[in-house]
Amino acid sequence: MRARAVLSTLRCASGLPVAARRAVIAAMMVGVHPLAGFDKVLHYRVPESQRAHTAVGSLVRVPVGHTMRLGIVGEIGAPSDFPVEKLKAVAQVVYPFPALTRDLLDLARWMAGYYACGLDSIIETMLPVAVRRGAGVKQEKLLAVARRATAEELATLEKRAPQQARLYSFLVQQLRPQPKGLVLGRLDAAPAAVTALVKRGLVREDTRRIERIAYADSHDAGELVASQPHALNADQAAAVQALTGALAGKKFGVSLLHGVTGSGKTEVYLRAIDHALKAGGGVMFLVPEVALTPQTVARLRARLEAIAPGHRCVVWHSFLSDGERFDGWLALATGEARVVVGARSAVFAPVHDLRLIVVDEEHEPAYKQDETPRYHGRDVAVMRAKLAGAVCVLGSATPSLESFANATAGKYRLLQLPQRVDARQLPYIDIVDLRIEAAKQRALPALSGKLVAAMQARFERREQTILFINRRGYSSAMLCTKCGHTEECNHCSIAMTYHRTDETLRCHLCGDIRPAPVRCPQCAAPDIRWRGLGTQRVEEAVKRVLPRAHVERMDTDTMAKKNRFREVLSRFRAGKIDVLVGTQMIGKGLDFPNVTLVGLVDADISMHVPDFRANERTFQLLVQVAGRAGRGDRAGEVIVQTFTPQAEAIQFSRRADYAGFAASEMKIRTDFKYPPARHLIHHLFRGPNPDKLKFFAEQWAKLVEKHIGDRVELRGPSASPIEKIKDEYRWQLWYFTNGVTKVVPVLMKLREEFAWPDGITQVLDVDPVNLT
Repeated sequence: MRARAVLSTLRCASGLPVAARRAVIAAMMVGVHPLAGFDKVLHYRVPESQRAHTAVGSLVRVPVGHTMRLGIVGEIGAPSDFPVEKLKAVAQVVYPFPALTRDLLDLARWMAGYYACGLDSIIETMLPVAVRRGAGVKQEKLLAVARRATAEELATLEKRAPQQARLYSFLVQQLRPQPKGLVLGRLDAAPAAVTALVKRGLVREDTRRIERIAYADSHDAGELVASQPHALNADQAAAVQALTGALAGKKFGVSLLHGVTGSGKTEVYLRAIDHALKAGGGVMFLVPEVALTPQTVARLRARLEAIAPGHRCVVWHSFLSDGERFDGWLALATGEARVVVGARSAVFAPVHDLRLIVVDEEHEPAYKQDETPRYHGRDVAVMRAKLAGAVCVLGSATPSLESFANATAGKYRLLQLPQRVDARQLPYIDIVDLRIEAAKQRALPALSGKLVAAMQARFERREQTILFINRRGYSSAMLCTKCGHTEECNHCSIAMTYHRTDETLRCHLCGDIRPAPVRCPQCAAPDIRWRGLGTQRVEEAVKRVLPRAHVERMDTDTMAKKNRFREVLSRFRAGKIDVLVGTQMIGKGLDFPNVTLVGLVDADISMHVPDFRANERTFQLLVQVAGRAGRGDRAGEVIVQTFTPQAEAIQFSRRADYAGFAASEMKIRTDFKYPPARHLIHHLFRGPNPDKLKFFAEQWAKLVEKHIGDRVELRGPSASPIEKIKDEYRWQLWYFTNGVTKVVPVLMKLREEFAWPDGITQVLDVDPVNLT
């Protein structure tokens, strides 16, 4: 039947000129990327009834083998020698508009080549789960009075259909239409009563779309900020002028906005957003952490209501419900909304006529995805801006050395905000040498005497304190002082972390949990000591020295519940919390004017790890955490506890000397040819047999050396720093190269041809940020 239908159409077109005949054939055929676990374009014909809504980027349902699969239309038409009569038909065009914009499709193809992953996995990442399921909008039925009943009709109802009479009487008293389910439940009435009243013409039944808007109550959550623009200082005005000029040019460009903490970068973003929206363009605003989203959304919504009533700000991140993500996606895909705010995945939002992308705190490792596709949100944002002809703004008080190198090389435009707004002073940073403190207290303290005294003084003045330690739990290890036994995870090669709240040992890699022992499992001695610090232990120490203070802890253990972030931050902003103890989620971007003291409990955690970026991460962490203090009218103070006060990262951060730190660190990177001097590709091998893993990793390394040894420098293979995770051993190989796009295609081809045995999984990670 399908073949006859195609031939019939072709016969009708046979009398047309050659160009017209080709147009008829092309209009019937599309190339589809099925979401079926393989990277191949399949061609289908489009039935006449579906053609009006079929375009590049459309989400379609197509037959693949004996099952129906969703896919994205990647091209219109097919090769000229294609056997048209053999094509299967597109079963359904799911939405009457493209699910992916053209620039998103081009972005997906670039990502597949650059990040060495399948196109289908990228498309699946771009589309929310609800969209891939072909979800529809949520609707509810409303009941309202259609006309007034006559006295005779009322009498008849009351006599013959009392349930209908009661229902009609209830609706007459309502000022607006009422939800059908609510009315039936309240009156204990049957749906048949509504049907009968509708037939009589007394009641009408309407349908209303229920839109699930994320953070719809941000105005009521204590997060509302000034809706009117602040007066700009000279540096801000210069940055705004540069960005509006770039937007007016309607060409691709990248600007690095380097401003100290509290310098008013957000106001610069808002002015640029205002300009882009007034020009009819779309805007994307990326933040690294979900915790920053409510504050950013509140600022944008307040400003949008003032400058452009009716503009919607869509929220996009993984903590939203499927319904919230779907409705947000729908608003953007249909052009109903033109502004999106969200975490890493928001870079794939289907914003129409994209003119501006803002990447706030662009240095954050959270922008890197740690599972396939392993993309970097910042770099993908730059590429998307290039494909859309948009302006991309990267903002940070501590830019990544990669972005700073691009700025100094002239690839990015460098805009600087060297002063805080209103000439406020940067907080004073005091370094506490824990070697001296340990000698004084004859033990390793969680809180130094200086930090305790400063916290007590703030509490008496009703000012707030933030304490930061980038490790959750109570203690990082259990140690038997008699036999030296340390309790390790049975599935991973790391020590178990002690959680005092529920007296358990937990593995933070695989999630394994076991009861905390009271005696050593090895020698049965009761001499157990808990080594190291975590957020729980710091929280306990604070409650001992400030028994009357309200202390709250923020880490992934306490923030698992939806909207818990917002609740705690709103209470902290309202002054209901005196001391906030937390991990990295509170160390960036948040603005609390009443915070005058920030304590970094252990500055050494991020410094002594096997990672060439350790110094950079420590410097960024110190400066960012310090920036949470003194953002209001009161002066701020920062106390940093460390065993290595002489370290460069600590000394440069004390003076907030980014230029000095960057120059020193860049020299080291250049000398050793580490990024940004060259690109780095990480090849990870995983499997249950360590000897087998080592053998095949070594054979693979020899093959790569043979084919592209002149284009890459290989280091390894060797065991990973964490040798085993979730019962799988891990080996790694590093490729250093000046050109990713010249190396990745060869690696992918060699990988396909190599005889990998069963039980070995290998993953390529381009431009990795986690080296463990």
